[in-house]
Amino acid sequence: MRLIIPFPPGGSTDTIARIFQAKLSEALGRPVVIDNRGGASGSIGAIEAARAAPDGYTWMLAYDNEATNQTVMRLPYKAMEAFAPVSLVATGPLAMVAHHSTPYRNFQDVVDAAKQAPDTISFASSGVGGLAHVSTTLLQQQGGFQLTHVPYRGGGPAVQDVVAGNVPLFMSNVVIISQHIRAGALRPLGVTTKGETRHVPGVRSFAQQGFGDFEAPTWWAFLGRAGTPEPILRRMQEALAQALADTEVRSRIEEQGADVVASTPEACGRFLSGEIEKWGRVIRENQISVDS
Repeated sequence: MRLIIPFPPGGSTDTIARIFQAKLSEALGRPVVIDNRGGASGSIGAIEAARAAPDGYTWMLAYDNEATNQTVMRLPYKAMEAFAPVSLVATGPLAMVAHHSTPYRNFQDVVDAAKQAPDTISFASSGVGGLAHVSTTLLQQQGGFQLTHVPYRGGGPAVQDVVAGNVPLFMSNVVIISQHIRAGALRPLGVTTKGETRHVPGVRSFAQQGFGDFEAPTWWAFLGRAGTPEPILRRMQEALAQALADTEVRSRIEEQGADVVASTPEACGRFLSGEIEKWGRVIRENQISVDS
């Protein structure tokens, strides 16, 4: 049984999948093999998953940019038609962090510097059109300032460059940057939850820093191929729920900076549909494309 991770090893999606992989295999009574298919903001792996036979042997752990890709890219599939939602696995905050060598002590420092010298300050993200990119675009629109986007082929490569000091800012889920925040290599400037989050204690949300009702939670969803027999989908959802209920699995995911959800297929479908609509509107309004 193959679980496609549409990003390179080392990113948040890969990290979370490997946390529950063993317990999911145990619950199913068969091996679950992780298949990293990175590239094009997750679309290469997603396209492969969308073309798979609906026989229950190929699944995908989707990241939040599966929703934004539906608008920002020309894809040979529509997510709500190609995939069968199984479960919303987890959600969490995105955080804007700065390399410790930068002068930015809070997000207002970034805004002020960017207004004085537009397009001279760079921020990294895991890819063009992903939630980190789109949400930062919305922040710039609301705050009247301009940053330069530096997209990577996944969170893993991006965090390496940011920790090395090659890019001053990084908008990312907390999963892959939490250890670097604790070590002092990266300084958190703001989070995308409505208020403060326990995953980045003491850091104010963007909404609390003057950006209205701004909110952009990151998320991971387990998807199957549309047309997969209902008993197989149900069995996978039950096995995944069992794996995510394991105390060690839940603890390890939460230690990374995410909250386990383990939703029903129906709730997962509603959530994914809502994200596609919400961020699609922002993408169209700001004319974001793969060339952004």
